[in-house]
Amino acid sequence: MVAIDYDLEFLEDGRTIELISIGMVADDGREYYAVNRDMPVRKIRKHQWLMENVVPSLPKGAGDRRNHVPKSWLFDYADPAVKRRDRIADDVMDFIRAAGPDVELWANYGAYDHVALAQLWGRMIDLPEGVPMFTHDIQQEARRQGLSWDDLPQQETGEHNALADARHNRTVRRWLAERNQKGA
Repeated sequence: MVAIDYDLEFLEDGRTIELISIGMVADDGREYYAVNRDMPVRKIRKHQWLMENVVPSLPKGAGDRRNHVPKSWLFDYADPAVKRRDRIADDVMDFIRAAGPDVELWANYGAYDHVALAQLWGRMIDLPEGVPMFTHDIQQEARRQGLSWDDLPQQETGEHNALADARHNRTVRRWLAERNQKGA
């Protein structure tokens, strides 16, 4: 079994969930990060929390490239992590399938993450073969072990960057598994 920890940053309005970025880390050492070129930029600009917490972690251009990215852009469209939604769907499907036939998905408060992940391919019934129909939830596992949020390892940096959050999810999931094996 290979576990894949992941995180999505998204805009949600109570009716829809719009992908901003996705980060995935597999126990076999692979990582994936992508920013949705097709995200609803106008809606995101109106969302103060996303503008303050998520947008700063999006690619801005490095070195000389930074001088060529207009300040009006939320991110650098030329960054290699920025991809069309359909390209992200193909990449994510390949990433998950590369883990083999026995894969587990893990996320922190993963209900919306799983819905947004499934929507990469349309409806839940449209999930490609090899993509799990559900995501294990780190918070549910913590509660099962009698723990609260404050008991878990805390993230030091990069919060609300999808890849940094996925890496932290892996840290917490492994910590919980080790604790569980010790019978704590």
